[in-house]
Amino acid sequence: MITQEKNPKFWVISDTHLIAKDLHDNGQAFAQMQKTSQGKDLYYQEEALSNFVKMANEKKPAAIVVCGDVTFNGERISAQKFAKIFSKLTDTKLLVLPGNHDIYDGWAREFKNNKQYYTGQISPTFWRDIFKTSYAGDVSEDAGSLAYSVQFNPDYLFICLDSNYYSNEESSTAPATAGKIGQDQLSWLKEQLEWGQQQNLKSILFMHHNLYAHNKLVNKNYVVDDTAKLRQLCKQYDVRLVFSGHIHAQHIMPPQNNIPTTEIVTSSFCTTDQGYGVIEVSPNELNYQRCSFDMTPYLSDREKKNWTLTHFRSYLKNLQLGALATELVQSELKKDPQGLDLVREMGHIFGGISYNFFIGQNHISYEQIDHLHASPAYQKLINDYPRHAAYLNSLYDTSQHSNLKVIIKY
Repeated sequence: MITQEKNPKFWVISDTHLIAKDLHDNGQAFAQMQKTSQGKDLYYQEEALSNFVKMANEKKPAAIVVCGDVTFNGERISAQKFAKIFSKLTDTKLLVLPGNHDIYDGWAREFKNNKQYYTGQISPTFWRDIFKTSYAGDVSEDAGSLAYSVQFNPDYLFICLDSNYYSNEESSTAPATAGKIGQDQLSWLKEQLEWGQQQNLKSILFMHHNLYAHNKLVNKNYVVDDTAKLRQLCKQYDVRLVFSGHIHAQHIMPPQNNIPTTEIVTSSFCTTDQGYGVIEVSPNELNYQRCSFDMTPYLSDREKKNWTLTHFRSYLKNLQLGALATELVQSELKKDPQGLDLVREMGHIFGGISYNFFIGQNHISYEQIDHLHASPAYQKLINDYPRHAAYLNSLYDTSQHSNLKVIIKY
């Protein structure tokens, strides 16, 4: 059992995508990788995570759960660096589960000058060894995957699933985006849920891929392939809460179609505003609140001399907005080099709406939508790129539903 407290807190982060500094020299090849990393920060995650640990040692959550994609592309050295950073936790248990980029990822690389080189990948055996403290004291481990369960406190059981496809040996191909629990792991999961029920424990599931589709248009390869079977177990054993990642967006889905489960997806820690979840636990209730990490108070004197680190949220936001809008803006300027102001506004609209979805602040009124749709930049955007209209509409939320906080009652 992690803690005997009846009212502890735990935190959730996801998709840290750490690449260790030992794997690059800040050279041309790495700079190019940063440019094509879809808004991820690759330069400063060691500093960001180290300062996050400082905050954890100050605030002392009972546990931190990481919902996969710990590494950028499955570099063994990156996983070892992550474990070393979090080994400095003093009163907090680290629980890590793998994402689709972590195990036998054929994209694992190191970067020197203008070249990329293969680097050591992470096998399931290496994973268990690197994160042995996560598995220490567990209730059960699934023999056929990297899933495990651990009792959190006298009232809750945490079940960390392995939802990833990966090969049985080192790979030379891209990581699979899709995920699946698989029949053997589902059988193990059922045993855990049954045991938890017998012990009067409420089970919470954690996985990398999603239980529900969190965007009506963009959901292929994000929802686990065997979600129907997983949902049935959630219904049978009254699982009220699932945490996941993978889509890099902050989103909360309430119970669906007679399934009692709320799913909370945590945005990527290496993008947007470094979101993380804080969950306050009591015997019959969980209170979830999304927070945004500000590492400024935890910077060392040396780090305070780095402008990027002292303005890190702005840096991350600009990275993400640039990644979202660059292709569109460049394409438009080739057509009309003189239309810079209008093209900038198009990029601002596309990037801004997408960014708000990723940070879970995508609420908009019908009046705001009408005003947006009437603007010349929006009209040009959807005329030149008709498919963007449906995509942008899928990102709005006109309801009162919150993606930042929720209370789960038992």
